Amino acid sequence: MRALEVSEPWGPDQIRIVEREDPKPGHGEVLVRMKAVSLNYRDLLMINGMYNRGAAISGTITPFSDGCGIVEAVGPGVTRVQPGDRVSTLFFQGWTSGRATVEKLLTSLGSPIPGAGRELAVFSQEGVSKVPDFLTDEQVSTLACAALTAWRGLFEDARLEPGDTVVLQGTGGVSIFGLQFAKAAGYRTVVTSSSDEKLSRAKALGADVLINYKTTPDWSKPVRAATGGVGADFVMEVGGAGTIQQSLKAVRIGGHVAIIGVVSGAGEGVNPAQLIGNNARLQGLSVGSREMFEAMCRAIDLHRISPVVDKVFPFTEVRAAFEAMRAGEHFGKIVLTF
Repeated sequence: MRALEVSEPWGPDQIRIVEREDPKPGHGEVLVRMKAVSLNYRDLLMINGMYNRGAAISGTITPFSDGCGIVEAVGPGVTRVQPGDRVSTLFFQGWTSGRATVEKLLTSLGSPIPGAGRELAVFSQEGVSKVPDFLTDEQVSTLACAALTAWRGLFEDARLEPGDTVVLQGTGGVSIFGLQFAKAAGYRTVVTSSSDEKLSRAKALGADVLINYKTTPDWSKPVRAATGGVGADFVMEVGGAGTIQQSLKAVRIGGHVAIIGVVSGAGEGVNPAQLIGNNARLQGLSVGSREMFEAMCRAIDLHRISPVVDKVFPFTEVRAAFEAMRAGEHFGKIVLTF
């Protein structure tokens, strides 16, 4: 079988397609024939040797945490799935439920565990989950990280009610899932982007307020104007250094800012007095548990929410897929197929 690998000196040009021996499942394991994987910003950092969870990346990695596949065989003791089942990988192979711990967070696919970027992969039965039948393989491959991150931010961590206002930064995977979930829950949605064309596409998905942050860099002002001066109840913060100050200005007293990315860089400080003054909650989050994933899938099935897949490449064109991500060309998700 073929697999994707990358190692030092890192970078998209270092990604290789290699031949490996077909793996076999052991006790409690499942063999999955991968159909599709999707790209996350984390993957871009990883192939450039920049992703770090407790230790620097070294050696060789197989990237990608998010994948869809068909169970081809199961090892002894497997009860959760059977051959023929279509499943999604889970970002954290060891976080089934409960609170996050260091041990659970050290079970992420791609690093430190070899990822889903291979034609055949063995996973623990605890690290895969069945998925809604109506979704395509490409759509299923987008759920494990981007969708679950948006779900957790909106429904597990925040305390929101129908009619509340949520700000979704940009039109990448997490934010577009956030838009779709928020509309299903009855929230009012504010979407920011540097592209009027992407804002138009967000409007077609139901966005209520559209802000071009390139022409309106002080975008917290129109957020407050749209909320009668009160501010947003929730902000999905993906930018980091380039956006955190605007997020803090845009959120209402007692509001919630979910920190899920640093696309525009890290390093800008947060003024504690500003947080104290508006009693805001600033919370970092990294994906979620299998229990959260399965709750999300029930909601996706009930509301028939179709993930937005913008670009699809064969896995042999993985470098072109990463270039599209680096250039910010996508609206929603980029997917590789096997």
